[in-house]
Amino acid sequence: MKVLIDATSLLLRSAGVKSYTWHLLRELAKSGAVSAFPGIPADRPLNHDASVLAPWATWPRLAAVFAINHLGSTALDAVCRGYDVFHSSNMVRVPPRRARLTATLHDMTSYLMPELHTPGNIAADRYFADRILKRAAGLIAVSENTRQDAINVLGIDPKRIETIHSGVDERFFNAVPLRRAKPYVLFLGTIEPRKNLDTLLDAWRQLPDELRHEYEFVVAGSAGWKSEQTLERLKSVTYLGYVPESDIPSLTAGAAVFAYVSLYEGFGFPVAQAMATSVPVVTSNASCLPEIAGDGALYADPRSPAEIRSALERLLTDAGLRSRLGQAGRERAQRYRWRECARRSMAFFEKVTS
Repeated sequence: MKVLIDATSLLLRSAGVKSYTWHLLRELAKSGAVSAFPGIPADRPLNHDASVLAPWATWPRLAAVFAINHLGSTALDAVCRGYDVFHSSNMVRVPPRRARLTATLHDMTSYLMPELHTPGNIAADRYFADRILKRAAGLIAVSENTRQDAINVLGIDPKRIETIHSGVDERFFNAVPLRRAKPYVLFLGTIEPRKNLDTLLDAWRQLPDELRHEYEFVVAGSAGWKSEQTLERLKSVTYLGYVPESDIPSLTAGAAVFAYVSLYEGFGFPVAQAMATSVPVVTSNASCLPEIAGDGALYADPRSPAEIRSALERLLTDAGLRSRLGQAGRERAQRYRWRECARRSMAFFEKVTS
């Protein structure tokens, strides 16, 4: 069996989907039965802020994706010749006719919270659902919460969707903590409305003065859609901007507390990564986050600054709780390994073709 994975996200500025594709592709490529479309080597360093390839190599590949979308299934069939499965992303928007069509469901935010997306993103997701998701022979959901949302929103047969949790980069399990002048609370993620950073900043302001003087609030992540107002507020804390992938494990491991109160996540990479480093987590009681974090986090209503402030204060004033929660989180994170995700994904592809 041979699988062709649409890895177009590796050529774009992207966060969670790009991490998923990069790690899964590297693990699956070890089998020798998996290739990446459009001709992307599996050994390129991950860069969330830009293509994994140089511009001269990126643009022809993006042009090939555009051409296939324009020319239709005949062109994609030529690309898929010799492959049994084509695993699509939302960039390739035509289904193949010879290879079995599969795809990964990352989240359903554009349906459930359209106000958190641009009109272009919403239109693209709906087109992808109609042309790919509803026609696929099988789908992978990165969490059970995402699976249930897809069943309820899109009306997809539950038997066609299998939950396979994403993984955590091994570097997080072995990270050497970064040392800064002061202990710090960390947020890491794209600066955009869905990440709910403004409410987290409100909660931080409500903490007692002595805690805000004792701890530094550090924010790391690229500026995303509708981020201007939030970026202005970040002048009152420590904003690092984009942090290279190689530096994220140490930055995460060095935090006293990791705070991530997103309004909706499909899997929640930052939370799982923080748990892998034994850092205690404050996160949302919404979407997949309780499923992923289990007993490895304190939870709060993401729309309540008071609840978030209370959870932060509990952790920042109780070293014993921080230690216990960090250990519980690390134990929970052991289940999120890319090799296991790849093994189950390959079994999924084999089942789809049988």
